[in-house]
Amino acid sequence: MIEWRRARAYVASCPDHVIPRECFMETESLERHPNQDSDTVRPSRPPDTPADLPTRVRRLRRHLNLTQQDFATRVGVSVITVHRWETGQSRPRRLALARLREIETEVARKAARRRSGNPPTSWTADRNDPMDLPLLDFNGDPDRVSLFAESLRLANGHQFNPAFASEISRIHPLPHQRIAVYDHMIRRDPLRFLLADDAGAGKTIMTGLYVREMLMRSRIRRVLVVPPAGLVGNWKRELRTLFRLHFRIVSGPDVRSGNPFAGPDGDLAIVSLDTIRGEAAFAALAERETAPYDLVVFDEAHKLSASVNRGRVEKTRRYKLAEALAGCPTVPDYAALTWSARHLLLLTATPHMGKDSPYHYLWRLLDHRVFGAEEAFRRFPKRERSRHFIRRTKEEMVDFEGRPLFRERRCDTFGYDLSPGPEGERELYNRTTSYLRNSYNLATSNRQAAKLAMGVFQRRLASSTWALLKSFERRIVKVRALIADLESGRIDSRGLDRAQAALDTRHQADHFDRYDASEDLDDDASRERNEDYEDAVLGAVVAVTVEELREEIRTLESLRDRARRLIDSGRESKFERLRAVLEDPEYADEKWLVFSEHRDTVDHLVARLEALGYAGRVAAIHGAMAWGEREAQVERFRDPAGARFLIATDAAGEGINLQFCRLMVNYDIPWNPARLEQRMGRIHRYGQRHDVRIFNLLSAETREGRVLKVLLDRLEAIRKELRSDKVFDVIGRLFENRSLREHMREALSDEGERRVRERFEDTLTGDTVRGIDARDERHYGRAGEVARRLGTLRGEVDRERYLHLLPAHVRRFVELAAPLLGLEVRGNLDRSFTLVPTRAGAIDPLLRGLEEYPAAAREQLRVRRPEVGEPCIWLHPGEPVFDAMSEEVVAACRREAARGAIFVDPRGETPYLLHLGEVRVEEEGEVTDPPSRTTLERELLVLRQEDDGTVSEASLEAFAFLQGAPHIPPGAVPLAGRAAALRVDALTHLEAVALEKAESRRELAEADLPRRRERIGINFNLRAAELAARRNRLSKNPQASPDEKEEVVRRQKALRGERRLALEGVDAAPNRIVPGAVRFLAHAVALPPTGDEEREAFDADVEKVAMAIAAEWERSWDATVRDVSTPPLARRAGLGNYPGFDPLAVGADGGKRHIEVKGRAGRTGIRMERNEWTAACNLGEDYWLYVVLDCATSAPHLVRVRDPFTKLVAKEATRMRISVGKVLGAA
Repeated sequence: MIEWRRARAYVASCPDHVIPRECFMETESLERHPNQDSDTVRPSRPPDTPADLPTRVRRLRRHLNLTQQDFATRVGVSVITVHRWETGQSRPRRLALARLREIETEVARKAARRRSGNPPTSWTADRNDPMDLPLLDFNGDPDRVSLFAESLRLANGHQFNPAFASEISRIHPLPHQRIAVYDHMIRRDPLRFLLADDAGAGKTIMTGLYVREMLMRSRIRRVLVVPPAGLVGNWKRELRTLFRLHFRIVSGPDVRSGNPFAGPDGDLAIVSLDTIRGEAAFAALAERETAPYDLVVFDEAHKLSASVNRGRVEKTRRYKLAEALAGCPTVPDYAALTWSARHLLLLTATPHMGKDSPYHYLWRLLDHRVFGAEEAFRRFPKRERSRHFIRRTKEEMVDFEGRPLFRERRCDTFGYDLSPGPEGERELYNRTTSYLRNSYNLATSNRQAAKLAMGVFQRRLASSTWALLKSFERRIVKVRALIADLESGRIDSRGLDRAQAALDTRHQADHFDRYDASEDLDDDASRERNEDYEDAVLGAVVAVTVEELREEIRTLESLRDRARRLIDSGRESKFERLRAVLEDPEYADEKWLVFSEHRDTVDHLVARLEALGYAGRVAAIHGAMAWGEREAQVERFRDPAGARFLIATDAAGEGINLQFCRLMVNYDIPWNPARLEQRMGRIHRYGQRHDVRIFNLLSAETREGRVLKVLLDRLEAIRKELRSDKVFDVIGRLFENRSLREHMREALSDEGERRVRERFEDTLTGDTVRGIDARDERHYGRAGEVARRLGTLRGEVDRERYLHLLPAHVRRFVELAAPLLGLEVRGNLDRSFTLVPTRAGAIDPLLRGLEEYPAAAREQLRVRRPEVGEPCIWLHPGEPVFDAMSEEVVAACRREAARGAIFVDPRGETPYLLHLGEVRVEEEGEVTDPPSRTTLERELLVLRQEDDGTVSEASLEAFAFLQGAPHIPPGAVPLAGRAAALRVDALTHLEAVALEKAESRRELAEADLPRRRERIGINFNLRAAELAARRNRLSKNPQASPDEKEEVVRRQKALRGERRLALEGVDAAPNRIVPGAVRFLAHAVALPPTGDEEREAFDADVEKVAMAIAAEWERSWDATVRDVSTPPLARRAGLGNYPGFDPLAVGADGGKRHIEVKGRAGRTGIRMERNEWTAACNLGEDYWLYVVLDCATSAPHLVRVRDPFTKLVAKEATRMRISVGKVLGAA
């Protein structure tokens, strides 16, 4: 038994500012129960006086910071009375107890106002208050107590299967995903992590797995995901579909009409990066009613850009927002946020974009106290970087058999000729190019904007005649409006110059160069951002006079009319080339994805394809569609009988995973190579079962087409040289110094085109890609972790198979819970079923969960994992319908569990008590308002207590092995009468366990202190040296202003204060780890069996004979047999204490047979125990039942049944007897 000294240490270690309610659970009377012996009588007291009153009174008085005399005055009793209460010598009378309740209620209310997210302590009766709990009399219904324990077991599945989230999700994590989540992320607390795997690795899946695991463990409650606008829908869809995590999308209108982050509805939220950095959204986030988010996830984290330019740090508003959420010192704009996230996860496939400073500033978000100085980051040991960082390339990612995850990609370029003649496409191209070259090169006051406008026309010229036509029309409208303004006097020449200069200032960079496709969508989805950009730069004016503007209109109208005549003629060479590709017999009936940068081209292609007879077979997505409409179009394309073609803009296609399609056409080639990568990523990702083919359409008769062909040919040559298609994953990085758009503009002249083509030939080589690889290795470290860990991972996954709770435990829970809740299971539990109410209102608690599914799914409930996309409800912990059932069971059975029940342990030899309890380890928050506590660990424990009071920890499955004995009255069991008194020792043990766990964590934190202090010291020393050097330079510069010098002095002073606070916080961190509240949840008295049949079922001699016969049979077939029939033997084999089978046989072919052996002296029936039932259900045809009859004779008889669950026991709920006749019939 753990000493009382440790219990006192636990009480002393608890903080004085909180009186956790859970400490006072189980407060029933200790006075004599009618069935107790006379020598167990306790002093008389009111029947609802807490059993742990001395501890409670002491803690209440200390919380109030009162002496015994002052406390006695407040309660209205003598100081001697208070002393006797605290030493357990007497109990308060009813009036005094009522006064104590009033005082604690008052304390609880004040604490509730100060704290966020923590329930108040109270002596008053409510649903969870100990005063509302019944006596520990063991008159509870054993079936309800068992069901209550099973509900808690399922809700804490991580204690049985350490990878429980993978068991209750619709995914099978790949090796690299398991490594990231279970070897790196789950083990970090707090998590400050940069997950930088290549595109297509499943970073959304890894995040969802981590979130689900942390929610199950109660280590987080509120999660905020911040992706680019174009990825918001994808995040919501994947988290809902794969993990049943119901996140709320927060949009601009939401934050303007209220605070969507406050309250339970805001606990799981997704908000786009540009929405949350806005004033309205951030103000809502900073409101006092908004509870802190435990985890913040930034997707595409490289967009949080900060860099150093000429010695000055330049941070975008996005980065400043991230600073605030990460807890870094930030600018006044975001200083209103009084909290920061404990856990921070940054996701990006491109953490290092060729410049060191932005990469360093990402690390600074993880821990500004260690990585504040760039030199401190460089000095940080590479061996320690895995605490914060992991990156795996596509080449490194393999499945559990070591096979590459990603199929081969092949890109082919298909040329087409422009139609000749005075009315042909070639003439339109030449005239348009002449217009661009002659007109936009004349720009003066708005030269940059004019160049961008020229790029718009160039891209649209290469895209489609229809897109070019629409641009001509829009340009004509703008120029006419400008002429009208000038002629009416609404604007003069000086006003025009100012407007054009402002346009030049506002648009310094090409939208397509600056942003990738994920940023082309805005929250309202009314149009794509690139369309706003094009609309603005098409307003660039190059003419000076009204007459010159009119001349431009005449030119534009001539070009517009030519384009219109071409459209009307139906002669479009590019579309005919597309048609030939799509109708190639080699790809008959296959699905095609067609991309264009422009919505006009998408609309045009849809119309042309439908006119060819594909009506109803063409789906389309673009930025003008609402998110739900885009989802519907994708589902049409996903349906095998639905659309055959999906025509998409880059923006709408971003974030949509289409690995069921392997053929893609780039109708126009994006000038931002990163967009080309993103397009490929829609179909070239994990889950693609076929080699991917990409078709690029180009005209060799255009300058742009010739340049792009050189580019694509060079990429294909590099692919062949390297024997890898990695080059397609680094296209964007081949143009880090100069954008492709700049090359295109240069190519408008003959000489410029020649220079660009030669430049591509010289610079786009295999050595360039190898150089990128080498640079990555310097920054990220050498790859290979996945391959090295593969053997270990296979073993872990194999062992986890025996730890699974699904489907068996969920199946049993549903079968037993349904009648208790007034529901009937109709259908087949092993296939699909429905829940039908048998009394009015019984289904009501489940309605909210059911309504989250389509109507068809509500009629198809499953306990076995379905395929993704199946219209059904898969019941499991974390799923809304199942969780609602579980909550109702807990509410219905809580009182029964608290009063306890009588059971029989078929393997038991003496009576004993079982107590199901919960312990927590918590971390007190730093000095904040409101104060907070974070759960570091929460664990269920089962304590076994013998008749003499000795306490030991039992297996969590202990309750599952007991059989209810409602026919035995508690008064006939002496141990039941003494249980209330004995439970005090069990509570002491539970408190000591909590203390021990807290001390263990505290010791680990203290051991890490020297390293933390050293890293923090290095960072601050380097920052101080930087400021000292700057101050020295300013002192020697006679032109330096006083303000500059004062600013450096101010920063030096602030840095000293920052350093002091950082070190104080680190030093105090271990002491903030404290034991949390403990509580008992359920109790049982377990008695040994009495009947002859029960004793025969566990006759050791008979079992020994049966095991020998079963092993001999297996060895006769060259199988290796391992005995796992006892907890020590099972643990030695890497299994749980009670795996549900006796020997594990491995055949010569490697196949496994999990064998449950039942021996009988004669021919009586057998009984399947709970763990055996579970294993039979989960293992299916890999599970065997070996029954050895007549073991007491000289001729024992072996009967073998494969998959006994299906053949014998599927219709039974729990332990059941099976006759010998049925066993023989199933053999």
